[in-house]
Amino acid sequence: MAPSRNPEDTLNPTDLSEADARARLEQIAALMAEADVAYHQKDDPKISDAQYDALKAENLALEAAFPQLIRDDSPSKSVGAAPASGFARITHAVPMLSLANAFNREDVQGFLDTIMRFLGTDAVPAIVAEPKIDGLSLSITYISGKLSFAATRGDGQTGEDVTANVRTIKDIPNQIDNAPLTMEIRGEVFMTHENFEKLNASQAAKDAKTFANPRNGAAGSLRQLDPSITAQRPLSFFAYAWGDLSEPLADTQSGAIARMSEMGFKTNPLTKLCQSVDEILDHYDAIATARPDLGYDIDGVVYKVNDLGLQRRLGFRSSTPRWAIAHKFAAETAITELIDIEIQVGRTGAISPVARLKPVTVGGVVVSNATLHNQDYIEGRDSKGAQIRGGRDIRIGDWVTVYRAGDVIPKVADVHLDRRPKSAKPFVFPTLCPECGSEVVREAGDSVARCSGGVICPAQQVEKLKHFVARQAFDIEGLGAKQIEAFYTDGWVKEPADIFTLEARFGAGQIKQLQNKDGWGERSATNLFAAINEKRNIELNRLIFALGIRHVGETSAMMLARQYSTWDAFQSAMINATEKTGEDWDQLLGIDGVGEVMAHALIDTFHETDVRDAIARLIAHLDVIPVEAPRTEGSKVAGKTVVFTGTLEKMTRAEAKATAEAQGAKVSGSVSAKTDILVAGPGAGSKLKKAEALKVEVMDEDAWLALIS
Repeated sequence: MAPSRNPEDTLNPTDLSEADARARLEQIAALMAEADVAYHQKDDPKISDAQYDALKAENLALEAAFPQLIRDDSPSKSVGAAPASGFARITHAVPMLSLANAFNREDVQGFLDTIMRFLGTDAVPAIVAEPKIDGLSLSITYISGKLSFAATRGDGQTGEDVTANVRTIKDIPNQIDNAPLTMEIRGEVFMTHENFEKLNASQAAKDAKTFANPRNGAAGSLRQLDPSITAQRPLSFFAYAWGDLSEPLADTQSGAIARMSEMGFKTNPLTKLCQSVDEILDHYDAIATARPDLGYDIDGVVYKVNDLGLQRRLGFRSSTPRWAIAHKFAAETAITELIDIEIQVGRTGAISPVARLKPVTVGGVVVSNATLHNQDYIEGRDSKGAQIRGGRDIRIGDWVTVYRAGDVIPKVADVHLDRRPKSAKPFVFPTLCPECGSEVVREAGDSVARCSGGVICPAQQVEKLKHFVARQAFDIEGLGAKQIEAFYTDGWVKEPADIFTLEARFGAGQIKQLQNKDGWGERSATNLFAAINEKRNIELNRLIFALGIRHVGETSAMMLARQYSTWDAFQSAMINATEKTGEDWDQLLGIDGVGEVMAHALIDTFHETDVRDAIARLIAHLDVIPVEAPRTEGSKVAGKTVVFTGTLEKMTRAEAKATAEAQGAKVSGSVSAKTDILVAGPGAGSKLKKAEALKVEVMDEDAWLALIS
C-alpha cells in the first residue's frame, strides 16, 4: 500500500506504482466505510473529523492521479451510512449530500477557480461563509406551515424518522405562518458545551451512560426511540439550508437564510457574505479566533456560492455539490510509546502490521492503535526503495509521533531516535501467516504481502463472513463482527450457508445451546433466527456484493445486477465466461465500468470449484430478488453515448457533460461505433469527420439543447 508521510511533508501520488495506489484505495474504501457506520449509524465515532478528512483527501488525490483505478465503492461516491434499525425510514426528496473539503488557501483558491472555469467567467462569485457546526444533520419538512415529518441524513438517500423527537426541540418551530406550501428546512442539531456538561453530570448521577463529546450527546439524544427522553435533553438547532420546496425562499443563499430567520429558525450570526478570496480567508481566521468562546463545537467554515441560479448551473458531482466546500481546521499530533507490533490478516489475505500504543489523548480522542501500512513503511522506505522519514525504521519500544489526520486507526508519522531504547531491534516481518502458517507472498509490484492460505486461513474466512453480514450486504440484525467471530470459533458458522441453517441446528429443542453463550437468552436467540429468516429474500446487488469478490464494490455490484437482472442469468454468464472468450466474456467487458481486472476477479471466483460449491449451498437457502435497470423517464438521451466537440457557446464543456449525465447519457471523449450523438460546435475537426464516416448522428448546440429540454 502507499507509504505514509510526516505531517509537514507532501506526498505526490504520481510517485506511487499503480499496484501501490490500487492497494491503498482498497484500504481507504474499507476504512472509511467502517468510519461511516460508527459516525452516522452508531453515534460512536472512533476517529476525529480531521482523520476522516485526511483519508478522504488522500483518496481524491489518488483517484486524480490514477483515474483508471477509481473503485465502484469509492468514498468519493458515497455519503453517510444506512439508517439504524428501530426507526422508520424516510426517503429524502432531494438527497442530503456531503461537502468536498479544503485545508489551506490553495484549496480555497482552487475551489473558486473550478467554479469560474465551469461557468466560463473570470469573475469571482459572491460567497456565503458560515461556521461548520459539529452536530447531527437534520431535515424538517413543513406542509401548509405545519411540521409534518423530520429525518436524519442517514446514507444521504434515506434517513431515520425522528419527527416526534424533533417536535420537542425548542429551537425548531412546529407551526410557521408565512411558509411555502411545502418546505424542507435543513440544518444541524447540536449541544452547547454548558448543556453537555449538565447532561453528563445528570447521567453520571443516575449511573447512566455518559457521552464522549457534545456531538455524541446531541446524536444520542435526538436518536432516542422514546421522545420523552429527547424532550429532557438540551438540544439546539441552526438552520442553514433547504431541500424540497414548492416555491423558492429567495434568489440568493444569504436571502434564503434571512427568510429562515424571519420564519423563527435560529441561524448562525457568524454567517457573512464575502466578495473575494481574501475576504473569505479573513473571515475564516476570525471564526477560528472566536472558536474557543463560541460555546459550541465547530470544525471548519463552509463556503457556498450566493447566487442560487449559479448553484443550479454548477450542479452536483456524485456525492458533493460543485458550489460549496468545507474549509476544515487543522489536525493535531501527539508523542507516545510504541508498545508492540501486531500482524492482522484481512479478507483478501493482506498482511497488515498494526502499532499498539501507550494510550494518548490527541485533541480529545484517546488513541491506542495506529496503522504501520506494510513492511516497507516499517523499514523506512517507500515501495520503490526511496527513503521516508529519513530512512528511520520503526521498532517496538520506540517513541513515535502519532498523526490523527491519517487513517481510521491513525498514522505513526515519525520516530524519535533520541529516545530509542538500546534493546530495540529491527522488526522482522513474518514469512508465514500467523493465523494458518501458510507462506506469506508478495507479488512483484505489489506493496502488500498476502497469506497464500486462501480458504484454509481462518482469519480470511472470518473476515469474509464479517463482510457477508456487513450493512451493505446481508445486514443481519444481531449478527455482527463479534458474533461472527464467536460462532466461527465454536464451529457453528464456517461459510455463509451455515448462517441460514443455524435455526435448524439450534432451534426447536436445541435453542439452549445458543442461550448458554454469553449475552444470549431465549429472546435474543429467537430474534436472531427471525432476523436471519428475514434476509432469505435478498436483492441481487446485495448478494453479489456480499460474496466478497475482490474489486467488486457496492456500486459495481449494483451495476452487474442491473445488467443481468437475475441470479441465474448472472451466474450462468460468469460460468460460461470462464474461458475468457466468447459472447458472455465480451458482454461482461462491455459493461460500462467493468475493466479486465474486475472481470478476471469475477470469472476466477466462479472457476474455483470449492468456491462455486459454497455459493451453491448458500443460494439453496435464498430467494434472490431481481433488479431492474433504472428508468430515466422523459429523457430522450438516456442510455445513449454522447461526444461533445468544438466550441460550445451557450454552456461550458463541464456544464454540458453534467447535464447529459443527469439525463442518463454517457459522455465519452472519443468517437467510436458505439457513439450515438456527436454535438459539434464551431471549430469541430477530426471527431466530426470520424462521426460522419461512421454515420453517427451529428447536431449543433441548439439542437442538443432542444433535445434535452
